[in-house]
Amino acid sequence: MFERMKEDIASVFHRDPAARNTLEVLTCYPGLHAVWMHRLSHGLWVRNAFLLARMVSHLARWLTGIEIHRVPSWVAAFLSTMVLVW
Repeated sequence: MFERMKEDIASVFHRDPAARNTLEVLTCYPGLHAVWMHRLSHGLWVRNAFLLARMVSHLARWLTGIEIHRVPSWVAAFLSTMVLVW
């Protein structure tokens, strides 16, 4: 879990030249917070804690202003087919 978080922080430094230090990234990047809360919500959802997952998702959107939606399985299948054809 912490390795994945370290990779996310490194990704911010790689993509954003304005990122100066880790504390700034941890406190001032709502996209990073939204991704982490989405992962938490997804983990709860697959463990059948549906209400808690929805509450975490709602709190994440309220705090960050970013809402992340799951890709429907038929879209994922379609896109993977298109990649194979391409």
